[in-house]
Amino acid sequence: MNAARSLHPSPRTLEVESLDSFDRLVAAGARTMQGWHAQSLDLRGRTAQLKAMNAQGGIFLGCTFDDGVEDALRSRGALIFPKLAAVPFNPYRARLYTPQELYEGIGESRYEDTLDARVYQWSIQPGQRHRLDATLAAALHDHSIGDALEELTRSELCVGRTMVGVMGGHAARRGSGVFEEAALLGRLLARDGRVVATGGGPGTMEAANLGAYLSDAPEQDFRRALDDLAAVPGFRPSVSAWTRTAAAVVERHPEGTPSLGIPTWFYGHEPPNFFATHIAKYFANAIREAILLELCNGGIVFLPGSGGTVQEIFQDACENYYGTPETIMPMVLVGLEHWLRRYPAWPLLQSLAAGRGMESRIFLVDTVEEALAVLDR
Repeated sequence: MNAARSLHPSPRTLEVESLDSFDRLVAAGARTMQGWHAQSLDLRGRTAQLKAMNAQGGIFLGCTFDDGVEDALRSRGALIFPKLAAVPFNPYRARLYTPQELYEGIGESRYEDTLDARVYQWSIQPGQRHRLDATLAAALHDHSIGDALEELTRSELCVGRTMVGVMGGHAARRGSGVFEEAALLGRLLARDGRVVATGGGPGTMEAANLGAYLSDAPEQDFRRALDDLAAVPGFRPSVSAWTRTAAAVVERHPEGTPSLGIPTWFYGHEPPNFFATHIAKYFANAIREAILLELCNGGIVFLPGSGGTVQEIFQDACENYYGTPETIMPMVLVGLEHWLRRYPAWPLLQSLAAGRGMESRIFLVDTVEEALAVLDR
């Protein structure tokens, strides 16, 4: 699956995702909206411009119009997807999330009142996953997130740079050696010019995004952040306190290095971390997992983890096992004791890779510095 086009319209369509882009098109002399996808725009006050253009083939998703305009556009051949007022999110959003959006108000109120928590509570209401309107809203949302993620891969952040995934356990506590190692890995990868991508959650995922975010900060600031975060080691019992300590670090360093987190409301009890500057949060976990693996064109580093990390190792291994030589990406397992004895994934991975094109692209190392050296080969 190609993450850049797995959930997306034909490349011959035109995404119109801001009023500025709409106004520029009109000013440039556009006469038809054939192939336009106008997404979440407040088009009140643009009635004259809309009337002046051929509406046939235009698609409007969750847009707002002056009175009477919506019916007029439909009568002239436009397809209009209405706003879905009963859901606590925008199914047609044109951008990835930011931690500030998902956690808006966290400084004064509880996590349970934030957008992230409200959406999760909506998603787990009895019978919600089987209701047509709910599943349609979630599918439209995930399509929009995929579209925004494609735009990110074409942006200045990603063009000409490789993206390296960092995967590992969600249970790694702030203040632990595992957390510090993961943060150091994110820092080293970002300093090496790579884009760091994680599952966007707590534990080693938070640590890797933190390290990337503070990759340009002096060592003493990096260490101070680790110490400050250790005061609230985990998101239990209070997601609010856990988030506020992270928000305080970001507030102290507002210009951190961008990185990507791809979490899911399927695991909504695990909150997204505050250090991934770009958050592609999905409802469908299977899509989220596949897209995260697909995007990591610089390979994936697997830090110590358990069930979820083991699943990710062999999901990635399956892609490499059947992949053409050009598509096989490095897999680096960090932690000899962990992957040889506690969860012996390495011997099985070696056996699976024997005689295949992936055999020379799998590695077992014991430190994050060794992991970076392997990727640099």
